[in-house]
Amino acid sequence: MIDFKALANEYKTPLYVYDFDYMTTQYEALKEAFRGRKLIIAYAVKANSNLSVVKHFAKMGSGADCVSIGEVRRAFLAGIPSYKIIFSGVGKTDDEIREAIEKDILYINVESEAELGRVELIAKELGKVSRISIRVNPNIDPQTHPYISTGLHDNKFGVDLSTAKRMYIKANASEHLDPVGIHFHIGSQLTELKPIYESAEIVADLVRSLAGIKIELKFFDIGGGLGIKYDNETTIKPYDYAQAILGCMKGLDLTILCEPGRFLTANSGYFLSKVLYEKQNGEKRFVVVDGAMNDLLRPALYKAYHKIEAITENQGEKRAVDIVGPVCESGDFFAKDYELPELAHNDLVVVHSAGAYGFGMGSNYNTRGRSAEVALENGKARMIRKRESFDDLIALEKEFLES
Repeated sequence: MIDFKALANEYKTPLYVYDFDYMTTQYEALKEAFRGRKLIIAYAVKANSNLSVVKHFAKMGSGADCVSIGEVRRAFLAGIPSYKIIFSGVGKTDDEIREAIEKDILYINVESEAELGRVELIAKELGKVSRISIRVNPNIDPQTHPYISTGLHDNKFGVDLSTAKRMYIKANASEHLDPVGIHFHIGSQLTELKPIYESAEIVADLVRSLAGIKIELKFFDIGGGLGIKYDNETTIKPYDYAQAILGCMKGLDLTILCEPGRFLTANSGYFLSKVLYEKQNGEKRFVVVDGAMNDLLRPALYKAYHKIEAITENQGEKRAVDIVGPVCESGDFFAKDYELPELAHNDLVVVHSAGAYGFGMGSNYNTRGRSAEVALENGKARMIRKRESFDDLIALEKEFLES
């Protein structure tokens, strides 16, 4: 059991707490599911980019899936070797592409013909050969929230099959491009196996088609997106996931590259917030806490559900309540009509499953400093990011104040 009250007393609130032992268990389960196959697990840094989190996975042999040059730099700082780092994302700048090529990472995931042209031109300017993979959009409905769907033609990610084949032919003929991989990622929080299998089958058939014209790839990048339990979702077992992928790859001797993020970190994380007071507006009950949408955006952005636990001595009748924060927006809530007992000043509210897309999506809106972050490992707690101060918030502005 985690002593949330003791952690809140020591590190104050709002506070993020991550169970590193849980992250280890998840990583090992995914690795075991693909046992005996050539595999690189490349942690999706965007899920939780704290350097200590990234380093924790690096120590287990993980690579890194990065979607900005900042994340690439974080991966290097955390000790992930260049040959396990991939750089994805729709809108890479010339400077980002240049740095990725110079750092000699495993490959750049290319998302369009225009981007392929920029990578080729920059590699030529540098006098280098850039390893690339092409992100294929298989046009399969991932059956997830539309904001985190990425595998349909309506989404901005990747290219269709015919465009991909044309890009591979161009890359293969280039003196400055080396097409080594193929990539697909149809969305996040996937809880149905069928769309994953259908996508893998489509992409594997394209690999075979390319081999028929002497374009031999080395990496089969299956993306990430494995869903987790926030509420009562039925999730995909790692073994079943692996078997679906492997079933599509018969006759292909490629290294599988997997990019889990949420699966590894979401249920390791807890967001702690202190109750300021209760408020009643007519029939409507509110609990006002010291955390806000700038700390944890998912409920406001997606209307995402998170289990919420009250740490209180009051074990009385539970009633519906909106749990809201201090930010000056009606969208500043963690839950609506959630059943909780009456709460008193300094009681705690613990938001579960907050280890992915929590702190990383935070902001300083309303001039609020972002939360501290704490790791739990082998029964011990340690701070892995200090709470932001007011001086931190104004550091990049203060020198420009007119006298």
